[in-house]
Amino acid sequence: MFMGEYSHSIDTKGRLIIPARFRDELGENFVMTKGLDGCLYIYPATEWKLFQEKLSTLPLTNKNARTLVRFFVSGATDCELDKQGRILIPATQREFAGITKDVVLAGSINRIEVWSKEKWSENSNYDDMDAIAEGLQDIGLSL
Repeated sequence: MFMGEYSHSIDTKGRLIIPARFRDELGENFVMTKGLDGCLYIYPATEWKLFQEKLSTLPLTNKNARTLVRFFVSGATDCELDKQGRILIPATQREFAGITKDVVLAGSINRIEVWSKEKWSENSNYDDMDAIAEGLQDIGLSL
């Protein structure tokens, strides 16, 4: 399980250090793709396979399903760590996520979210957590 929040910087070549606590869980090969809310998602290979299988069950006749599959799959890239524990974030993914220098890596159970520091600050406002938690009871989540 991925949990925790880590701040790092991306170097001039687009490389990002993955925190040591995440490396073992990721394994040797993993997948990075566009994520929701303007971040990137990093999935271990096993989790990516499960996610891909779910996406492949969506009906091709549904426009929203096709768009969702296209969003996640066309934006995906295979990754591996270099000897220093870094990954290369392709320019298209850096542009999508607005990543230029400062980055936040956030554990999110089965994946890692990679955020530009600015977007993380904008999207990590937890002032309305009570209302959000109440609303999630409707889908079966009780705390």
